[in-house]
Amino acid sequence: MPMDDILLECEEKMDHAVDFFHDELRVIRTGRASAGLVEHIKVDYYGSPTDLRQLASISAPEPGMIVIKPFDPSSTKAIEKAILASELGITPATAGKVIRLPLPALSGERREHLVLQLKKMAEQARVTIRNIRRDANKTADREKNDNLLTEDDVTQCKEEVQKLTDEHGKKIDKVLEEKNKEVMET
Repeated sequence: MPMDDILLECEEKMDHAVDFFHDELRVIRTGRASAGLVEHIKVDYYGSPTDLRQLASISAPEPGMIVIKPFDPSSTKAIEKAILASELGITPATAGKVIRLPLPALSGERREHLVLQLKKMAEQARVTIRNIRRDANKTADREKNDNLLTEDDVTQCKEEVQKLTDEHGKKIDKVLEEKNKEVMET
């Protein structure tokens, strides 16, 4: 495998890890209502676990309220049940064909707990990035052993992989900092 392919594959995997981390953060509740908070909740819809976003339109008309309008009114009870079973800690209020989720303000203690949770998630993303770096370096070493890359190429490849690792680590830090700021807003 040429050095360019190793670097390209490494960068794609690292980009995916950063994107995954960013998507994971969308479900962390902050002081503001967001459709991302509930859209991935799995609802038992006719025996099949289905994302809520496929069953209803989700909006946040005001900062402390999420409104869910099921496409199929008969799925309302199943959606309520899924929301109650989720770890959000929000009790849905149903009015006819509309489900409202009032979001209470976060306490200072809860905000600090969320910041710690965010830090753990960020560290897990960094570990994933480092594992990708390790795999790319192993691939470069294997290619050298198979006489497909020279020692200089391997050294250059490892330097480029380290640069990618540093770049993606900074991206994770930036996303974490933005989310921390959002959580700590009152």
